[in-house]
Parts: sequence; C-alpha cells; structure tokens
Amino acid sequence: LQELQNSGRGRFLLEHAAPFSAFLTDSFGRQHNYLRISLTEKCNLRCHYCMPEEGVQLTPKSELLTAQEIISLARLFVKEGVEKIRLTGGEPLIRPDVVDIVGQLYKLEGLKTIAVTTNGINLARLLPRLKEAGLNAINISLDTLVPAKFEFIVRRKGFHKVMEGIHKATELGYRPVKVNCVVMRGFNEDELLDFVDFTKDLPLDVRFIEYMPFDGNKWNFKKMVSYKEMLDTIKQRWPELEKLPCEASSTAKSYKVPHFQGQISFITSMSEHFCGSCNRLRITADGNLKVCLFGNSEVSLRDHLRSGASEEELVQIIGAAVGRKKKQHAGMFNISQMKNRPMILIAFQLVKCILMLLFFSPLPEPALMSFPLCQDALQNPPKSIPWGHTLSHWSTLRASLSKQMGKALCLEASPVGQVSVDCQSKEASPGSEFCTRDLRSSTRVPRASDNLTHTDEEGRATMVDVGGKPDSRRRAVAGAVVRLGEKAFGMVRQNQMKKGDVLAVAQIAGIQGAKLTSQLIPLCHNIPLNHVEVSLSLDETRYAVVIRSSCQTWGRTGVEMEALTAASLAALTVYDMCKAVTHDIVIEEVKLLSKTGGQRGDFLRV
Repeated sequence: LQELQNSGRGRFLLEHAAPFSAFLTDSFGRQHNYLRISLTEKCNLRCHYCMPEEGVQLTPKSELLTAQEIISLARLFVKEGVEKIRLTGGEPLIRPDVVDIVGQLYKLEGLKTIAVTTNGINLARLLPRLKEAGLNAINISLDTLVPAKFEFIVRRKGFHKVMEGIHKATELGYRPVKVNCVVMRGFNEDELLDFVDFTKDLPLDVRFIEYMPFDGNKWNFKKMVSYKEMLDTIKQRWPELEKLPCEASSTAKSYKVPHFQGQISFITSMSEHFCGSCNRLRITADGNLKVCLFGNSEVSLRDHLRSGASEEELVQIIGAAVGRKKKQHAGMFNISQMKNRPMILIAFQLVKCILMLLFFSPLPEPALMSFPLCQDALQNPPKSIPWGHTLSHWSTLRASLSKQMGKALCLEASPVGQVSVDCQSKEASPGSEFCTRDLRSSTRVPRASDNLTHTDEEGRATMVDVGGKPDSRRRAVAGAVVRLGEKAFGMVRQNQMKKGDVLAVAQIAGIQGAKLTSQLIPLCHNIPLNHVEVSLSLDETRYAVVIRSSCQTWGRTGVEMEALTAASLAALTVYDMCKAVTHDIVIEEVKLLSKTGGQRGDFLRV
C-alpha cells in the first residue's frame, strides 16, 4: 500500500478504485482480487517430483491460450476488481512472448501488481527487459542449496543460473525477492538452517512451503514437514527469531532474524490452512478457470471465448464458478480425497535402501542369513511398495529384526572376519582400552563400558537414553573405497555410464543416507544435522572411487552412524551404477576416520 501511495500510478489507482465486483465474491464473502495465469505447460527442467525424464504429453498448441486471449481475460478480471496477476507455468519464462505479455498487462488500468513465478534458469537474461515492461514482483522456486542435489533432482544443470537470477533480481531493486522452497521429509528438511542463513546478506523472503497433495505425487503425512516443526528447528538456532505482522489475506506467516537483511515465511497450506481468507483464482494454460488449487472442478473460459461469448456472458460464467467455491480445500475434509492435475513424483525407494543397509551390519552375510527375517528380505525383496506403506513395513521389519538380533547377542560370540573385539573380558575395566585390528591399522580408543550399550540386562535391544547428556558440537568423518577395475573406472572418469553421472548421484545418495539413518538403523536417534558433506575422488592407481563423508550437529549424541551411512550409501550407489559393466567390484575400508565431541572424547584413526 505504501509503495502504491508513493507512485503516481498507485495514487491514481487508489483514488479511482471502483466497488468490488459481486461476481468475484463467493458465498462466504471472500473477494477474489488475485489471479494466477499459467502461460505454458512446458518446462526446461525435468524435476523428479514433477514429471518423468522424457516429459509429459502436452496439450496441443492450438488448444492453449494465445497472448491476445490471455490479455482479453486479464482485462475482464481487472475490470471486475482483480488487482494482482501472477504469471506461472510450466516455466513462464520459456514462452517467447512473455515480455510482450507483461507489457500489455501493465497497460491495464486498475492492475497494481504483475508478478512471475519462475525456476530461475532464464531469469538473469530476461529480467532487465521484464522490469522495463512492468514486472514488479518475483518468486523463484529453489528446493535445495546443494548444487549436486539440484542437478540430480531436476535432471539438468543450471544451479548457477538460478543463483545468478536471484542476485540479478536484488541488483535491479526487487524487494523482497521471494524464494519458494517446498520442504519434504527425507529430501531437504536438513537445509532449513542454510536457507535461513541465505537471508543474512540478501533482501530475500525464503518461503518454506508445506508439501501438498497432487495426483501422482504419492503424498502422505509422513512426507510433510509441518510449519511448527520447521519453526522449532529454526528457533533452536535463532531463538531471537521475530514474528512479523501480515495482511489478512496473506498465505504466509513471516519471521525475521534480527539484523538479517531478508526474512523467512511459512506457507501452511496443510497444517493451518488459510482458506478463510483465500482471494485467489487460477487460469490454466489451456484456459480453464480453477477456483481452488485443491479442486479438480474447472470451467473452460477458452471455449466460451472462442465461441464468441460476450464480456457480460463471460462474467456470468466466472461469477457462477466463484459462487460454487467451497469453504475450504474444495470441500474435502479428508486429505486422501484430494485430486488435482498430476505432478508426477518419483517414489523414494526406501525399501531398496533398507535392503542395502542390511548389508552394512557388523555381522557378515552368512551371519545375517541365519536370521529368518533377513533370509526373506534379502532373497525375496519386494519389487515395489507404495510410499504410504513403506515406513510401516520397515517398522515391522525393524521390530522383528531387533528381536532376533537381541536374542543372538545373548549367545556366546566367536570371532568373525578380520575384526576381533573381546566383549567378554573379565579383566577389562571402565578405564581400559580395546583394539580393533585388521591388516592395515590399529586404533586405540577409551572403553566407555564393559557391556553393549544398546541391550538391556536381559539382552533385549534398547535405545540409549541421552536425556542427561550435555549438548555439544559433534562431528564425524567416515570413508569408503570402491574398487571398480580398469574398464568401469575409465567409464566413470569419462562420465560414460548409461545411468548417468556416477559421482553426482552417489554424492546425493550419501547425503540422503545420512538424513535417513535413524529410520534405517533401528536404535539410532533422530538427529538434526547441521551439515552433511560427501565427496568422491578418483584414485587411478587402484582404479577406485574414494569416498569421504562428514556430518556435524549440536546435540547430545554423536553422528558416527550418520557419517558411516553416508559413506556406505554412496559406495553402494557407485556399485549399482557400475554393475552393468562388471560385477567384479569390491567395496572396502568402510570405517570411521575421526570424531569430535562427546563424553568419550575425540577419536582419530592413524
């Protein structure tokens, strides 16, 4: 409002504002003054959670709205009271006439804001012309700040272009530049703090969006990270976080870290819906009017426009659709009922990860195969399990496996493999040391206990209570080596594997593995990781990929398992991507390299 009052165009619009149209007011009194128009179904990215790599079947060009039809409909809505239009897609900035469309929208009397939501790939190149044409608000979609993860998810390069677009927007004076981040459990919730820190020196509004259901995206509550959970995580780092005032129709709950240039917001579509103040309507690229994002009820304005309907008739059609708008979420009170246009989402293959991680057990495969449950899981893995059933399946698997493992731990142990640990020594004392031996290293660390910490007095598996431990900075580094052989090594080095960039995908798998550790290793605590880093390098002398992973947190328990899981998942991903070339691949030297923090002191493998 203040910006409008300070500009000549804004003062004119405020002084000559007409009464709001009854046709854009629904039966609950909500006035719809915000219109979102999709310019295209096409996109220059291939995000896993949006569409398959080969793309989707697109609407024929002849059935999409032309630029003139877009302007005609926009003019009609603005006459009836719409004050803000946002251009969306697909990716709106790949439409060749986007600058001209913005320029024509700017000429509409009564329109106060022209905005665009973009993936940012073309933004830096087009923004100067868009600003000159009249664009005055920008939202940029960015779900990760990790370049390799970005490339893995969108199946394209371009992270640097998105960042260039963000900086170009700030240089051209856009305040704030909104960055949209859809938060998904198991994917990017560990980057919350990094996104907040992103606002320290830039005038950004990073908007954390609760993951919402669309046909095909396998949505369920377990994947959604709620606003309150995100807020709690951020307040642990910045307890001085301040809540900012907001407009009645705002979808965002905004906060700011004192002395930061930018701010953060939460779009609470699922946990605390804002249907009661909704002021939005949508027109799809093929000309259908949607009165609710969650509804599949659509009215074709294109067909009526092309059949020669007058403005008055179009207004009546629009008014009837708005009048049918439900009170909330398209009238559905059960989230599982929600249907919408598809946004194809690749399913997280958690079951596959679980089966792979069973191989990471300290017991060798013959010992694992002695457990009936492992025999079934390893010999007859399920080919596919819907995400909604995956965690419950794993919970059953984990409980049964833990029970069997607990019983096994009560039995007299005998040395296996190359590692020998005497857990039964009567001479050991709390201050003594134990030694792990293999052919290459010998490491001494303080012994904390004569007993296994994850079993109770009866030998049953139990989780360690860390409630009484003090918080401290914890860091762990782990490593692994994957020997590929000369042929596979050469193909990895030349990036010639059919499955894609081995090192980039393995890096992402390692990061994902670290975040999923508590779900995969039964007795690990769920730790909020501050940072995860996975690096892969090539060792030509051994024809090997050398993996290093590091994890850090501020908490009451260490992150050794997270680092080891990261290294192991990265190693297994290298194996998976290279096994079509050769099965003569050896994963070795999976080990902890160092740790700092905690009551047992620091550890460094020499």
